[in-house]
Amino acid sequence: MEIMYVYTRKRSEFGRPCSFSDRPAEVNVDIPPDPSMASSFILRNPVDSFVQHTSDMSEHEVNTERVEVESRGVNHVEGGWPKDINPQEVEQTIRFRKKVEKDENYVNTIMHLGTLMEHCVKQNNAINIYEEYFEEEEIVEVEDEPPSAKTINVIRDPNVTKRTATHLSWHPDTCKKLAVAYSSLEFQQNMKNMSFDSYIWDLENPNKPELVLRPSSPLVSLEYNPKDSHVLVGGCYNGQMAYWDTRKGGLPVEVSAVEVSHRDPVYGAIWLQSKTGTECFSASTDGQVLWWDIRKLSEPTEMLVLDITRKGLLENALGAVTLEFEPTMPTKFMVGTEQGIVIACNRKAKTPPEKITSIYSGHHGPVYALARNPFYPKIFLTVGDWTARIWSEEIKESSIMWTKYHLSYLTDGCWSTVRPAVFFTTRSDGTLDVWDFLFKQNDPSLSLKVCDEPLSSLRLQDNGCVVGCGSKLGTVTLLEISSGLCTLQRNEKMLATAMFERETKREKILEARHREMRLKERARSEGQGSEVEERPVESPQEVLDRAHKEFFEVIEVELQRQARAETQHLRGKVKDHAGEEAAAAQGEESQLPKDKEEEEEEEKDAAKEP
Repeated sequence: MEIMYVYTRKRSEFGRPCSFSDRPAEVNVDIPPDPSMASSFILRNPVDSFVQHTSDMSEHEVNTERVEVESRGVNHVEGGWPKDINPQEVEQTIRFRKKVEKDENYVNTIMHLGTLMEHCVKQNNAINIYEEYFEEEEIVEVEDEPPSAKTINVIRDPNVTKRTATHLSWHPDTCKKLAVAYSSLEFQQNMKNMSFDSYIWDLENPNKPELVLRPSSPLVSLEYNPKDSHVLVGGCYNGQMAYWDTRKGGLPVEVSAVEVSHRDPVYGAIWLQSKTGTECFSASTDGQVLWWDIRKLSEPTEMLVLDITRKGLLENALGAVTLEFEPTMPTKFMVGTEQGIVIACNRKAKTPPEKITSIYSGHHGPVYALARNPFYPKIFLTVGDWTARIWSEEIKESSIMWTKYHLSYLTDGCWSTVRPAVFFTTRSDGTLDVWDFLFKQNDPSLSLKVCDEPLSSLRLQDNGCVVGCGSKLGTVTLLEISSGLCTLQRNEKMLATAMFERETKREKILEARHREMRLKERARSEGQGSEVEERPVESPQEVLDRAHKEFFEVIEVELQRQARAETQHLRGKVKDHAGEEAAAAQGEESQLPKDKEEEEEEEKDAAKEP
């Protein structure tokens, strides 16, 4: 750097006050006028000048480092129960309570804490701090509000190569966490650098996953354990089953062996209602349903082949695409297949053929979603091809209700957890539909364009207010539904029950009528069959000659019909022409008498004049 000026000063002179003195003015620079420049002089008119009355301020910017916040918390739940006791089972808890009440230490502790608890109970009885004073006004507001939904969060696949969000699972205790399974389901479209990872997201910090799950093969399904929120089970693309404990990190605790696992992607994995809370079962497009205990994933505990001929042959089995299990019916489950057939099964049947209890056929393509109504377990919803259908267990022939045929494929669906008459569906054009069949049957109550790419998965929170939609590019959009669609309406259960019963009864009548018609048709066909047997068998040449003759007879009849039609058309034209001429002649005749009468009147008027 070149130094232009150097200022030097003694150290003692630093900070010395200025000393001013009076002295005459000095001329430092004098520029004399140049007359030759007058020709290039431009008069400026008008002249604008400004005065700034405020002091000048300088602007400074500082870019600080980003602070990353990590959330840590403690979740308090009902505790004190041993691991082998399920708090949800009434009989187990009563038995354990009786055992504890006999302990002397328990009695002494209760006596010590009794006075304190008595004081708190009296306080609670004195005033209800949760009393609602304006319930009626709130209900009126809810009824008047139009159906709507707003986006509250968007979670994107952090990888460069985007994958489909194939399955969503909400945290069972807090609705602040969401487990998402990512995999590419397009056959032979996996790239070399495509990630196998799936993620658990904290909705309060959606920029970075809370935990990265690292399976040996991409996850197609992923489910939280409802009894232990630290444990998740996942079904892989290569057919293996794996489970994770979030306290132990992102690697799976145990993975099933390839030899005993499914041969195709595991599209359904659901936890069972068991004492240990470690049992689950899975279904795949290889036509098998396998039961597992995560404490020993070396082999499945039980197996069922989905052969509807009830022969148990794997080559005849139907591929499972979706799985359904209702905890209130622990022995029953349902499977949706690639062929559009829903298979109802009973696990506790004595023989494998008896485990397949019912078959429901109604879709033209794979059944992508299958869910029982949480209020009416005998009513279930299926989503496939271009429609969503509602079925009753009692009616095997057809569904009792169905939506219109959409222009785009339906990809997933689920019931509302708080309203029995509301269900959700997703479409391949990126649209989420919310149906309320008490309000409108032909069209959805709310149709929302979530994204441009196809939606692939759907999951509703237990409170029924927030729904997550996964897309083909791995984007998970969280939507908050308006209170009207997630608040139980007045008399809704009664109206929904009446509608389900009415439609079930109607389908039963139609089913009986169709059965009667089929019996008549069969009897008629059997009668015709006996007549046909009496006829002599025709040779191929005779069949050809007869078809040739019938063909030309049909053409001759058609030509004759066209000729008759042309003749009638010409006759109609001739009649119309003759009618016009007759009408014109009649008009002239009626005109002549009128002229003679006018002439006679004129002569009379002339005679009267003088």
